[in-house]
Amino acid sequence: MKNYETVFILTPVLSDEQMKDAVKKYVELLKKMGARIVNEEIWGLKKLAYQIQHKSTGFYNLIEFEAEPSVIDKLETEYRRDERVMRFLTVTLDKHALAYNEKRRKGEFKKKKSEDKKEVAA
Repeated sequence: MKNYETVFILTPVLSDEQMKDAVKKYVELLKKMGARIVNEEIWGLKKLAYQIQHKSTGFYNLIEFEAEPSVIDKLETEYRRDERVMRFLTVTLDKHALAYNEKRRKGEFKKKKSEDKKEVAA
């Protein structure tokens, strides 16, 4: 089993409920294929760096999981078939990326408000 992270952008014309259903579909698909979901994040509606399909925003979503390499082809085929998915990227995580993601999930990179005030005062 390898560690993967997939980020996909859904079209902004979806309602919140439709967007959550689409994310749930991919989480369930991964589980059905034997993957273990490590982390799932909905980043929400964000502005795109450039227009995709004449749209300037999209719903960003991230799923971190452990799976066999054969699962990736099936997952990406489903992304290509789904008209709600505008873009996707799936990457293999190395030990450094795993350590970084673990720290990010714990919130170690977020500055506390008290630290911000100390920096301003100094």
